[in-house]
Amino acid sequence: MKFKKNSKGALEISFGWLFAILAGIVIIFIALYFSSKLINVQQESISAQTGKEIGSLLNPLETGFESSQTTSITIPTETKINNICDIDGEFGTQSIQLDQKSFNKWVETDVAVSFYNKYIFSEKEIIGKKFYIFSKPFNFPFKIADLMYIVSSNERYCFVGATNEIENELSKLNQSNLILDECNEGDIQVCFGTKDCDINVNLNLNYVEKNNTKMYFVDDSPELMYAAIFSEKKIYECQIKRLMMRVEKISSLYLEKESLTQEKGCDNTLGIDLGMLSETAKNIEESKELEIVKIEADNVDEGNNARRCFLW
Repeated sequence: MKFKKNSKGALEISFGWLFAILAGIVIIFIALYFSSKLINVQQESISAQTGKEIGSLLNPLETGFESSQTTSITIPTETKINNICDIDGEFGTQSIQLDQKSFNKWVETDVAVSFYNKYIFSEKEIIGKKFYIFSKPFNFPFKIADLMYIVSSNERYCFVGATNEIENELSKLNQSNLILDECNEGDIQVCFGTKDCDINVNLNLNYVEKNNTKMYFVDDSPELMYAAIFSEKKIYECQIKRLMMRVEKISSLYLEKESLTQEKGCDNTLGIDLGMLSETAKNIEESKELEIVKIEADNVDEGNNARRCFLW
């Protein structure tokens, strides 16, 4: 490549060379642009596939038994699990959206994997490579769903002053990031009967106080207490609404079943109570109203136990 100066000493470049330089810049830009797009498409595909795999791993936790189940998931790349809850539709939607690190930068995707029969309680964003998951069945009064809790191994929860029942259950889970009493600096302290902790549990008034907000649960439902401990309020309230939508539908199904059992000589005593439970669950707006639904659920449970033919 030759350059020459004109009579005034200015450097002259031929049009051919200028065109070649500009064309080269354009080609490099296009190559970088499409390479970036290809990487993003591949990352979205990987994130979607990982989300589906997480969904598949959750299936064995749906036990149908009166017990807790636990497992863990390890992902090679640092991952951000976005918990998305939506109440639209008949049962609402549970979605998982994954962002993963690539070249030390988060690659955000719009790909979400959705489920209609899963209820995941967690913070809105959970970051890490290893995640612990445990589940508990939720009966209200009949089986409604299995509640699932996802916690990153990066975060340690230290439970202080818990009841013997809670301590025994946490010990059986055998999760290394759930600690009893012996807290370290940096642990998330979950205190029972003590104030000024990161999370305060009031077993008398049935609420969990976290980030200056209260999330309510009901007596005899420790699964909802755990849900409030590991969730942020927006996720918790959304999932409670979805669970009550399910209570409404299942109550209606048992109401139909009762009519069928009556034809077989069984007593018909639960019609009014099941109707009240369905209607009350349908109208719940926030967890603070759970106690009202619990009263109707207890009435239904007592009525079922007094029948000659159990509905569940």
